[in-house]
Amino acid sequence: MVIITGKLIKELREEHGISQQKLAEAINVSQAHISKIEGEKVNPTLSTVNKIMSILKEKDQIKSKEIMKTNIVSVKPSHRVTEATEWMRKLGISQIPVIDNNLYLGSITEKTIINNMEKNLRRTKVRDIMEKAFPIVSSEESIDVVKLLLEHVQAVLVSDNQKIVGIITKSDILALMK
Repeated sequence: MVIITGKLIKELREEHGISQQKLAEAINVSQAHISKIEGEKVNPTLSTVNKIMSILKEKDQIKSKEIMKTNIVSVKPSHRVTEATEWMRKLGISQIPVIDNNLYLGSITEKTIINNMEKNLRRTKVRDIMEKAFPIVSSEESIDVVKLLLEHVQAVLVSDNQKIVGIITKSDILALMK
């Protein structure tokens, strides 16, 4: 159990490089009040502590744009499945988005291919076996949201100004654990 003291708040604030004035403005109190809290001259209300901690926690959040891969490899729905498989094997990836004329239409994953092995994949088009599209998040979205999505899908696409700019996979999340 962590007890939030004025000393702890000061340490966290300084660790994040936030001045007392900026923190005060963010939670709508005076800088003098923040100084008194940090000096443990006043006991802040629970709501004030919650506001302070939410500001300091927000600074810790990794944004999707910080870990996304920008070199997105995609296939068109008219490509043969063997072309998608070739790209996946060559690049060591386990999923690939299906995009045509800047429209994101679906996805192909290793699971998709394995589940369709009974078909003649040399002749089968991507459009015939593609699965639903990967979800799209903003480049400013917290990595916590991306982690939740990745519990259910193979990848998450990242957009900025309504344009796909990156992709995040489970291996990108694992890479954070260095």
